[in-house]
Formats: sequence, structure tokens, C-alpha cells
Amino acid sequence: MIPSPAACFGSLVREIRAETVIAAPPEAVWRVLTDFAAYPDWNPFIRSIEGKPWVGTRLSVEIRPPGMKSMRFRPKVLRVAKGHELRWVGRVLIAGLLDGEHRFTIIPEGDGSRFVQAEVFTGLLVPIVALTETLRATQLGFLLMNRALRERVEGSALRKPS
Repeated sequence: MIPSPAACFGSLVREIRAETVIAAPPEAVWRVLTDFAAYPDWNPFIRSIEGKPWVGTRLSVEIRPPGMKSMRFRPKVLRVAKGHELRWVGRVLIAGLLDGEHRFTIIPEGDGSRFVQAEVFTGLLVPIVALTETLRATQLGFLLMNRALRERVEGSALRKPS
């Protein structure tokens, strides 16, 4: 019997995630999250997104995990639920080699919101990538982005006239 790739190299699925509580309603978080043009002003991880958050479209996304070079990819938008969720999938070369399904979820929590950023990586290269600094740097990038998003949203709420 020939062992599976997973048995030889480890799991072919890996998830990373980070979450934060933001003292603002989901609509305020969504507004900042989907204002792609402003990303260079505040986002330390996702440096730019070009395109529209519409199901079926392709975005051009540039990320810069801490301590690493920038990477650009063209994910396809899978789901857009205004004020609640944005989800896309990106691939390295061909499907099944290294796929990443990225999601941003906004959950009402008290008077504020819980923001969850997660990515599920699947494919034959997952065990190899899991051994590199890439996933650890990406996890740190999620944490830094979430903190910057919280500061941006809460700062915007303070600047709004009542």
C-alpha cells in the first residue's frame, strides 16, 4: 500500500486566524474594510486591493507579511454579505497545489463587533509551506491588520460629528 501524501508530509489543510473586538457597529467596520483605496494609509499587512468586492470578480491583492517581501495575487471573490462577510480564494499556479480561502467576518457583539480574519490553506504544498516562516509571518500580519483596523474604525467613530 502506498501512503497518502498527508501521511508522508503531514496535513494538507491548515488554518490561521486572528480576531479582535471593535467598539463600533458592524456597518462601521464594513465601511473601513471595503474601502480598498484607503488600505495604503492604514493597513500594515494588506498593502493594496484593486477591484470591487463583488461575487465572481477577481481582485488584485498585495500583501506584505512582516519581515518578508510583498506578494501579489489575484483571488476570486466567493461571498459578499454586506456588513457581515467577505470571502475570496487564491491559488498558486493550479487548483490543488496551494489554495487559500481567506475570509473576513464581522459579528455583532454587544454595542460593538467581533472581527475575525481567517484563511484555510489546502493542497499538496501545505505541509511544505507550514514548515516555513510564511505562515507564521502571515499570522502576525493578521494580528497587525486586525489591530490597525480596530484603531482606524474606532478613530473614525470618534471623529464623526454627533
